[in-house]
Amino acid sequence: MIDIQELTEAIRSVIGEANLLQQDTDAAHPCFTIVPESLLPLCEWLRKAYYFDHLNCITAVDNGEKVGTIDLIYHLTALTKGLTIVLKISTARGNPPQEMPQAPSLTPLWRTADWHEREAYDLFGVQFAGHPDLRRILLPADWQGFPLRKDYVEQEYYHGVKVKY
Repeated sequence: MIDIQELTEAIRSVIGEANLLQQDTDAAHPCFTIVPESLLPLCEWLRKAYYFDHLNCITAVDNGEKVGTIDLIYHLTALTKGLTIVLKISTARGNPPQEMPQAPSLTPLWRTADWHEREAYDLFGVQFAGHPDLRRILLPADWQGFPLRKDYVEQEYYHGVKVKY
């Protein structure tokens, strides 16, 4: 069993006090909000030092134009330890297609990141630096926009077919 306080102190020492923005260790799944630049190195360390061997999911949340961020929430599990933790980063929202939200890809660590990152790209426009095949996974390749963004405007027609009914 992993001691959460020990894990919290270890995370703080790995990424630095300033890069651990917030923590909630009383939640069912302890949650750590970190700066985006710390995500990949922290995940590499968590995989190696604490055997977090499974990336359950990546969730994206558009906080809207006023806040100007998209949050990415990562659920990681150490199967042999019976522990799931949550890592959260915020990235600048950007205005597609010129400016897109950015995050590092976790595909070198967990193969499941491939599809999770493609889904966040497809629906929110998040660009994952280092992803081996970042393209749409749910929508057609020529679909315009990112449907789960709060500023999304649905196209009226797609290949001559009315989209809204």
